[in-house]
Amino acid sequence: MTSLRDTNLTMLDGSTTTLGELAGDRAVLVVNVASKCGLTPQYAGLEEIAREYQDRGLLVVGAPCNQFGGQEPGTNEEIAEFCSTTYGITFPLMDKLEVNGEGQHPLFAQLTTIEDAEGHSGDVRWNFEKWLIGKDDSVTRFSPRVEPASAALIDAIEAAVS
Repeated sequence: MTSLRDTNLTMLDGSTTTLGELAGDRAVLVVNVASKCGLTPQYAGLEEIAREYQDRGLLVVGAPCNQFGGQEPGTNEEIAEFCSTTYGITFPLMDKLEVNGEGQHPLFAQLTTIEDAEGHSGDVRWNFEKWLIGKDDSVTRFSPRVEPASAALIDAIEAAVS
């Protein structure tokens, strides 16, 4: 299996990179995101985390996905505009992708093997599921309902950047 950091990514602007090139030696919080979801306000908390921890060794990366109720129907340009104007998002966003099924992106093929605190592994359940990839490639998975400001997520980020 390819290292998570060697996984090829296409970004929202069409550029290509790997997770390792994008993040360097930082920990990474990968979140599947959507613009028209009840959980979309989590973007605000994710941006706060991105800004607070960027100089401490964390990169937040969004992965837009339209597989859950058609809640990310826009083009890459529309997604970028929404994220910028509505939430002031500065963290990088990947090209709209699939997190489950036959067209599952290779990054999510690896991430979905990890269990969250409730013991769930396998398919992504909904928008705003989160994976914290440590500098050592260890992965911690968080339910979509885990808010960005939750103690569980912040404690894991603090441990990952220390």
